[in-house]
Amino acid sequence: MEKLNFPNYELRLKNKENKPFIFDRIRKKWLRCTPEEWVRTHCINYLIETKGYPASWMRVEQELLVYGTKKRFDIVVTDALLNPFILVECKAPTVAINQSTLEQISRYNLELNCPFLMMSNGLNHYFCSMDKEQNRISFIESLPNYTKK
Repeated sequence: MEKLNFPNYELRLKNKENKPFIFDRIRKKWLRCTPEEWVRTHCINYLIETKGYPASWMRVEQELLVYGTKKRFDIVVTDALLNPFILVECKAPTVAINQSTLEQISRYNLELNCPFLMMSNGLNHYFCSMDKEQNRISFIESLPNYTKK
């Protein structure tokens, strides 16, 4: 798989019938290592290993209703009260992060109300903070680190 713009993380990989698989530490199962799954696994490790969020606070590939239509988010990190805190949208490295990606994550966030967003194709990462009162998205340098309160 392609080298991504993340620190080096220890990932569990294996081949089964000449197909690559990667272990998802949140869902605790082996998954086919598609380009998007490669990015998603790196994002999970970034949130845990670099930003310090507890793995138990993460939900991966779960369903939500957006305008009555079933969708699946990539990653949501909750806070200590299990309220959605960070929403992450992952794309394959060959897929550009653009206005369409921002619109997609914004639609999902209408249901989730996360104060922080991350969009990544593994090569480029974008972070946003949400200002509900002003109904505004601001691009920020990085996501906040986890801090115990």
